[in-house]
Formats: sequence, C-alpha cells, structure tokens
Amino acid sequence: MNTPLLSARYAHTNLTAEDWEALAAFYERVFGCTRTSPQRDYQDEALSGGQARAPRQRGVHLRLPGHGPGGPTLEIFGYDPLTNRARTAPNRPGFGHIAFEVPDVAAARAVVVAEGGSALGEVVTQMTPLGRAITWAYVADPECNVIELQSWTA
Repeated sequence: MNTPLLSARYAHTNLTAEDWEALAAFYERVFGCTRTSPQRDYQDEALSGGQARAPRQRGVHLRLPGHGPGGPTLEIFGYDPLTNRARTAPNRPGFGHIAFEVPDVAAARAVVVAEGGSALGEVVTQMTPLGRAITWAYVADPECNVIELQSWTA
C-alpha cells in the first residue's frame, strides 16, 4: 500500500439540486438516508468569494445507509442562482454516479422509477475477474443524477 500524502477521512458528496427539499425527501424515502443536522441556510459575502458560487446555499446532510452514525453523508444543497445543467450520462467526464448496494436490483430499479426517477438502461449481470457476479443497473433520481444499483453474489 502506498503511503498517502495526506491524512484524510471521506466526509461527504455534494449534489446540487434544483429543488433540494424534494430531492432530499426522495433519498430519505427510497434509500433510507437520514438527516444528520438541521437545514443549512448560508448567505454571506464569504460564500460568493470563497467558493466562486452563488451567494446563497440551502440544504441538508443525509447520512448514507449502512455506515452508522459516523459514516459519510450526501449533502444536498440548492444554490441561488443556479447555472444550466449539463446532460446526464454515466460516461460524462467528472463524477459519474452514486452507488447503492441493494438485495434485488430489479426491485430497487422499479421503486426508483415509481418514486419519480427513471431507468437509464437494463438490469445487467456480469462476472468480475475475481469470479464474483455483480448485478447492476443505472437509474436517475428525479433531477437526473445517475445512481448505480448493485448486488453481489459469491
């Protein structure tokens, strides 16, 4: 193992939302994410200067399922104003997707679609070089962010 240059612990991933409240509710309802703290509402000069972003941001942190109270979060924020969105695609450069391990990919895919998301392809099963099978599918949340649903077998 290589020695890292920094001492670091993964903290969170940010999703910028058109409607942060509705998107946070989707992740709470569908994947069991839970809010870690009260709603955030930041509005001051430091935001626009220090982040080169909008002068106001509001949202929440959601604890991701399966990692306990100290695990990473999904930060869902809305910015005022927003800029135009690039087209969603799993193979677009940059962050591609967030992944959730589920017991049944087809059933999870159906739930995401029923809750306002969309399917981005078929359910696929493939063998890995280590001889394990993975079943997966890409879906999108209601704001077109890509999600991978996956299930492993021995």
